Amino acid sequence: MIKINQCWRVIFCLFMAMLLPHENSLAQRVEGPAGGPKYAVDPYWPKPLPNNWILGQVSGIAVDRDDHIWIIQRPLTLTEDEKGATLSPKRSECCVPAPPVMEFDQAGNLLKAWGGPGKGYDWPKNEHGIYVDPVGNVWIGGNDAADHMLLKFTGDGKFLLQIGSPGKSLGSNATNQLGRPAHMTLDQPTNELYVADGYLNKRVIVFDATTGAYKRHWGAYGNTPDDTKLPVFDPKSKQFGNPVHCVRLMQDNTVYVCDRSNNRIQVFEKSGKFLREIVLDPGTKGSGSVWDLIASEDPAQKYLLVADGTNNRVNIIVRATGERLGSFGRSGRNAGDFHWVHNIAIDSKGNVYTAEVDNGKRAQRFTPAK
Repeated sequence: MIKINQCWRVIFCLFMAMLLPHENSLAQRVEGPAGGPKYAVDPYWPKPLPNNWILGQVSGIAVDRDDHIWIIQRPLTLTEDEKGATLSPKRSECCVPAPPVMEFDQAGNLLKAWGGPGKGYDWPKNEHGIYVDPVGNVWIGGNDAADHMLLKFTGDGKFLLQIGSPGKSLGSNATNQLGRPAHMTLDQPTNELYVADGYLNKRVIVFDATTGAYKRHWGAYGNTPDDTKLPVFDPKSKQFGNPVHCVRLMQDNTVYVCDRSNNRIQVFEKSGKFLREIVLDPGTKGSGSVWDLIASEDPAQKYLLVADGTNNRVNIIVRATGERLGSFGRSGRNAGDFHWVHNIAIDSKGNVYTAEVDNGKRAQRFTPAK
């Protein structure tokens, strides 16, 4: 009997020795293409929120000059179950909607939170997109049917500027009104703000970032935009589809634009002259494959990391050629999985941050890995 028990102990130890390395590899969750950058999810970022706060849909994420991470989230998207502590009568101990704009440090500590309706500006009905410019000002947009404006604040939430106004859109060739703008970025040397405009309009539009004065705009392939109703999916369209979901400036002075539903990235000079396009997973229907993109942190910006909220992954492509090397993430609920990965950001160390909408309702961090 003693010999049998000893035998089972040996079998058990061998089993555990085989199991533990497997569990460690799962905990690391290192993903990425061979020969390209790889990433490991940080399951403990960000840290738990104070004040019994909870996030709604996280519709935008950005990194500032200090490598602090900013999100914009939608308090009105919480269910009654999620905001039970605010109901009358009270439904549950948790939770309370967090403020729309939140700033975190590298460790995931919440540093600042503000936002919402106030005097002198029109807060969007459905928050969409956040950008922190090189001097620390915070830009936000919205994509409700009536959200046709952008807002500019200081990092502490003091209102500075509004471009456009709620109500009726004036179309893709209006110079003083927007059409549910999705995203924005600043060219600091020229003080010009580039806007992906957007969920209703079909263009990129450029403004003076101090005064809001109109500069120029263009549509797909540098064409004059046309508001003729288009199919939801047409990768050969001479016009942008809806939404025109991101605009990014590169170190080589090119402008990259996300034509989300048409599964393509279009590249322009700052003047609006078309240079080339990258088509990514052209068979993707639904909401398209190109939701947002960022360049890698190296000086040459060798890679593009492209958020795909339909296939729920981040694609890694070679910026110069458009070659897709691989991806990280998959559809799911675990750390490192995605549900409607909507926006993406990167810091100076190469850490990648993602934001999820629909019922994903979270931000995640991925660190460079070997």
